[in-house]
Amino acid sequence: MKEDWKPGTLIYPLPAVLVSVGSTPEEYNLITVAWTGTICTNPPMCYISVNPIRHSHKLLMKNMEFVINLTTEDMAFATDWCGVRSGKEYHKFEEMKLTAGKAGVVNAPIIEESPLCIECRVKEVLSLGSHDMFIAEVVNVKADTQYLDTETGKFNLTKSNLIVYSHGHYYSLGKEIGKFGWSIQKNKKK
Repeated sequence: MKEDWKPGTLIYPLPAVLVSVGSTPEEYNLITVAWTGTICTNPPMCYISVNPIRHSHKLLMKNMEFVINLTTEDMAFATDWCGVRSGKEYHKFEEMKLTAGKAGVVNAPIIEESPLCIECRVKEVLSLGSHDMFIAEVVNVKADTQYLDTETGKFNLTKSNLIVYSHGHYYSLGKEIGKFGWSIQKNKKK
């Protein structure tokens, strides 16, 4: 049996990412974002949604560039802390002992401890109500080579122990149950 609830945003789990913004070390900031995702393959595009009252919103509007840094179990405390503290009052990189690195294309820092840093340039900002959606083109990706399988040449992001967010809680990803297309893959005879 199911019952009706008022409309709400209950699509879970979501990525738990740290978005880095700012064009100079003095304004570098981190904001925890769960409202993010892929919206186009060619050109590669994604989005983040940020409440205009957040300190990072001003920096996003000023610079129109940001980096989506995927987070791991080792980064879980910092991920939560950066979501409940304001960059107006704290220098989050220093407080969380995270390393601000140089991005390849955009003028915003990457987080060196992140296994994958997705550099984005804002194409459009949509005011949607409580949040503004920053639609961005992915202009570069920095991948930690420790997750590169030297034999296959494939990037194995699952070894990094990524975390997700679900209805007020953080979780590590569980075991693999299949891969893309496994439901229709024919068994190969040896």
